[in-house]
Amino acid sequence: MSDEKSKELRTNITSAGKLELSIVSVPMPQPKDGEVLIRVEATPINPSDLGLLLGPADVSTMTIAGSGDDAVVSMDVPEAMMAAMAARVDKPLPAGNEGAGVVIAAGAGAEDMVGKTISVAGGAMYSQYRCVPAASCLVMNEGTTAAQGASCFVNPLTALGMVETMKMENHTALVHTAAASNLGQMLVKICLADGVQLVNIVRKKEHVELLKALGAVHVCDSSESTFKEDLVDALVATGATIAFDATGGGKLSSQILTAMEIAANRTADGHSIYGSTTYKQVYIYGGLDRSATVLNRAFGMSWGLGGWLLTPFIGKIGMEKFGELRQRVANEIKTTFDSHYTQEISLADVLSADAINAYSKQATGEKFLIKPHQ
Repeated sequence: MSDEKSKELRTNITSAGKLELSIVSVPMPQPKDGEVLIRVEATPINPSDLGLLLGPADVSTMTIAGSGDDAVVSMDVPEAMMAAMAARVDKPLPAGNEGAGVVIAAGAGAEDMVGKTISVAGGAMYSQYRCVPAASCLVMNEGTTAAQGASCFVNPLTALGMVETMKMENHTALVHTAAASNLGQMLVKICLADGVQLVNIVRKKEHVELLKALGAVHVCDSSESTFKEDLVDALVATGATIAFDATGGGKLSSQILTAMEIAANRTADGHSIYGSTTYKQVYIYGGLDRSATVLNRAFGMSWGLGGWLLTPFIGKIGMEKFGELRQRVANEIKTTFDSHYTQEISLADVLSADAINAYSKQATGEKFLIKPHQ
């Protein structure tokens, strides 16, 4: 096995101001003590992957030299962004946060995992083979395929993390934007199962219908002229005072805080020039809108706006609670945490113009699954 090779995707920002994507052939990784070697069979392209894969590159400048596994994609990186990219310039990096596959070899102490289907958030998963610590792997239940387990970490644990954060910070209901995504659909099912009230914000009528079909009660369409009124009504009905915003840019976070303030004042005992005493929190956890975050200060003085990431959250809850959440994902991977993919593609397909133009849009309902051995 030591003479065999493994193909993996690399992303590189050059000192010439170009982002390059390519496939390289590397020696087959060998598991050390406590490690397992995975034959990666399925790995998704999540929005969180694109920050490394495409970075700040301008997709409209894309050129491709060669074809298939020998293709090299090149895009311009805006000069203003190069300083922020200094740490990765001229350093080809592997990509892919998570994936699933079958353990084909193991180091000392992990031999019992050989032959099992596992999911892992090991990084560098856009590869045919990957060595990772056995302790970081989630063994899938009997009958679960690698494709079903490929998205076991980022979306499911983020959705669960939102509910846990709500509880930890003494809120009783929550708001979620871009709510028709795979993650958003998981959150709807979690909240229904756990008795948590949820306000979903979407931007298309068909997204409203999709979530309603899942059982969602409160779905607000930001493209409707009545959006602001609908949002306030939903906040009054649920008492939601914490939100998780996947868009990041634009005015949506501000609109949510303002609607929360209006909802709070509907039941307030009196008036204060400092606004209501109800604390309102919005966490930005994505960047679907890359424009500036705009706040119109119409929501009093009792509020917070910050960032939320999965890894720091896991650090806060500790390994025991993290293990409980992971096991719930494994147990409900075919129901609550079922992921839907619009296309299954090979590593070489990741470098095609059509695929790049599609997955770089991060469109709701459009999700790609890479099959590295396809």
